[in-house]
Amino acid sequence: MIYLVDSNVWLELLLEQERAEEVRQFLQAVRTDEFALTEFTLYSIGIITSRLNKKDVFAAFLSDVLEETGIKRISLSLTDLMELLSAMQEQDLDFDDAYQYVAAKNNDLILVSFDRDFDKTDIIRKTPAMVLAERADCN
Repeated sequence: MIYLVDSNVWLELLLEQERAEEVRQFLQAVRTDEFALTEFTLYSIGIITSRLNKKDVFAAFLSDVLEETGIKRISLSLTDLMELLSAMQEQDLDFDDAYQYVAAKNNDLILVSFDRDFDKTDIIRKTPAMVLAERADCN
């Protein structure tokens, strides 16, 4: 099982927001080879940390998360991008959510996100806490 970790989950931790500890526990409980992120997520984190004048946070993210762990990066093809446009309309999603939706659906991934907009779609969305609870139940 591979988890597609949404931008809002990474940013929760990187910016030490309210649910940062939940994300930290999730990242520690799951093997890094079970994680994926989209190019869109990577760029979103770069844009947001840059705007907040936290370029050092982005540099650490690149080094600690991507370089050292080898988390799978997913980018959408032209065909996928055309599907994204359909998903925006059919699933009533904005561009960034549709990007994650298509990436998860086309790669058979479980989306880990705090964004409830995905709950109205036909893909599985879980929070880090939900994944932790499931893993605890299995042990």
